[in-house]
Amino acid sequence: MKLGTVDINHPILLAPMEDVTDLSFRIICKRLGADIVYTEFVNSEGLVRDSNKTRAKMHFIPEERPIGIQIYGGSDASMGAAAQIAESLEPDIIDINCGCWVKNVAGHGAGAGLLRDLPKMQQLVSSVVKSVKLPVTVKTRLGWDSESIKIVDVARMIEQTGAAALTIHCRTRVQGHKGDPDYSWIPKIKAVVSIPIIVNGGANEPQDVKRIFDETGCDGVMIARGAIDNPWIFQQTKHYLNTGELLPSPSLEEKMAMLFEHMDYAIQYKGERKAVIEFRKHYTAYLKGFPNASKVRISLMPFVEKAPIAEILNDFVRRTHEEELMITTPLVP
Repeated sequence: MKLGTVDINHPILLAPMEDVTDLSFRIICKRLGADIVYTEFVNSEGLVRDSNKTRAKMHFIPEERPIGIQIYGGSDASMGAAAQIAESLEPDIIDINCGCWVKNVAGHGAGAGLLRDLPKMQQLVSSVVKSVKLPVTVKTRLGWDSESIKIVDVARMIEQTGAAALTIHCRTRVQGHKGDPDYSWIPKIKAVVSIPIIVNGGANEPQDVKRIFDETGCDGVMIARGAIDNPWIFQQTKHYLNTGELLPSPSLEEKMAMLFEHMDYAIQYKGERKAVIEFRKHYTAYLKGFPNASKVRISLMPFVEKAPIAEILNDFVRRTHEEELMITTPLVP
């Protein structure tokens, strides 16, 4: 799949996710095998107003490349201007969010709301494509609801604007993240456009990714929530695609080492208090599957510094191994 200077065969991509794909999480996923990563959603109006908070979302480091900055908005003028601001930071890709389903985005004519006004979507995408030299990609859904799916026509339209690729979350806006994604539309789309088609939705295990590639003939697969619970999924998926074998789940020590590496990156770029508070949402993923995980997670919540968290987690590892040893060591009569 070729996007400007980016050329990767069947890439596995990290989806842009608000409050998730910050710099620290992207670095972790990149180190674990993600081929292309994306920023959180960047509000075009915030960029045009020169909001420091909005601009901060676009910060990235060379280690993350190739990286896309994803922008959203309902005004083609603001989106064009925002794309130019994003391009000035020299990412590899500019991505347009035409798929966010939450009410305060879609309800204001941005994100998936653009699926209810296709001429507006076309004008907005065209404005961004004409405003920048970088490859522009679009991420959208099958349709607003099951009665208004026009994704084949949308794909043709997106290609005609000059966009370099299209990512399709194979659910409707009404579905949100519920229900099974419908991949049957992808071969129909591939039959009428020549730009790369990337599939999103339902890729939570390595087997899911292989099935999506096999069933759809898509050019890439984008992983979202599957990476939140398991950032190792990129590494696991590539191994599975190459060998047909599933890697074992990371050990407790491996998970704790990655947790601290992830937290250290967050502290480096956000400061300790802010980073530790925001990191609370990641404890569930790193502790998932281990005994007493929920109690440990709750015990970590009050802290805003790393030191007491490290003490609790190191004690958790020690106690877990002691309990395992008691179970596996035979009793001596």
